[in-house]
Amino acid sequence: MSTAIEFVNVGKQYRLGLVSTGTISHDLNRWWAVNVLHKEDPYLKVGETNDRAHKGESQYVWALKDINFKVEQGDVVGIIGKNGAGKSTLLKLLSRVTAPTTGSIRYRGRIASLLEVGTGFHPEMTGRENIYMNGAIMGMTKAEITHKLDEIVDFSGCERYIDTPVKRYSSGMTVRLGFAIAAHLEPEILVVDEVLAVGDAEFQKKAIGKMQDVSKGEGRTVLFVSHNMNAIRSLCHNGIVLRNGQMEFCGTSEECVEHYLAAEEKSTHYHNNSSKSPIFISDAFVCDDSGIESGLFDTSQHINLRLKLAHKEHLPLTHLLVTILDRSQARLSSFDMVINDQTDIIVQIDKNFLARSYYSFMTHIYQPGIAPYEVLSGICNFEVVNSYPMFTHLDTFDYGRVLPRISLVE
Repeated sequence: MSTAIEFVNVGKQYRLGLVSTGTISHDLNRWWAVNVLHKEDPYLKVGETNDRAHKGESQYVWALKDINFKVEQGDVVGIIGKNGAGKSTLLKLLSRVTAPTTGSIRYRGRIASLLEVGTGFHPEMTGRENIYMNGAIMGMTKAEITHKLDEIVDFSGCERYIDTPVKRYSSGMTVRLGFAIAAHLEPEILVVDEVLAVGDAEFQKKAIGKMQDVSKGEGRTVLFVSHNMNAIRSLCHNGIVLRNGQMEFCGTSEECVEHYLAAEEKSTHYHNNSSKSPIFISDAFVCDDSGIESGLFDTSQHINLRLKLAHKEHLPLTHLLVTILDRSQARLSSFDMVINDQTDIIVQIDKNFLARSYYSFMTHIYQPGIAPYEVLSGICNFEVVNSYPMFTHLDTFDYGRVLPRISLVE
């Protein structure tokens, strides 16, 4: 089987802050070190790993560093990692949205990408016009696109709005149309970021089914980023785990999921002191009713998620959605509230609600009808253990994830 994608020593470095006239001096320093002193390029070794949770000393950061892997034709590879691990950067490099700082990327065939919501769409053009534009960019003729048009529109579910400018679409409609275009214009390589999380459950199921058809039925290659471990398990053959911009693990999808979950279960605290978002979570942790941080709770205890928000500007009617995730990142329950200018929020889970297992949280900060300002997944991991005497004699039995109040009717 031939190689579809190959990353060789790929790295991507960014400079933090604003680029100013200081760049010229950096160029002179680089030229002097390399051409006169015959030393290494100082700006390829200066810089720190992309650990967003801690403030570094350097102006330069490696979003990705020393990435080496191959993907065989027809394989489905899941990219797993925390927010900021470098997953989206890797896909942008493959999609040629940006260029690598070091190394090279080789691939065979056409690439169709679904990255951030709205990527590749012209907002003033209609859905139909955007379909033709995307097909033309991929090198397809008008006749080829027309042949696929009805199938794309039907899959997206946007038939009623297909002649409406895309700027009028909701984020969900935009993702539906974007995925339909990417999957149906017959690319040899399909690249899908976690934007599928924006779609509803029915569309996510249909999209995953289509990606399975693309890989198994048509022999095309798929790279898939998701925080949903069940989707990674069911869809992907192999996987890659990224942490702080570097490859931490590579193996089968099941091995990668187990490796990722084992590492994430140790992290009970989330911290971020900088973000491009106008509103973001700067600090989050789980604690008991006394406010003491903990990663272990009894079923008879309240579980409190404490969130500290940073506001860069006033955004009225902004919502916070908090979702409980199980060990496989499946969604169990959600709570939604309007936060306005609140900076300190405590979300409490009732006693005797969660069964014994490992859990974490997903958060969305958003305004209705607008793409989310911030989405965090798999933060503040914790474990629940049993206090029910009737359960202790079956230590290995899986009781599910919730403890409904069930009683016998006599």
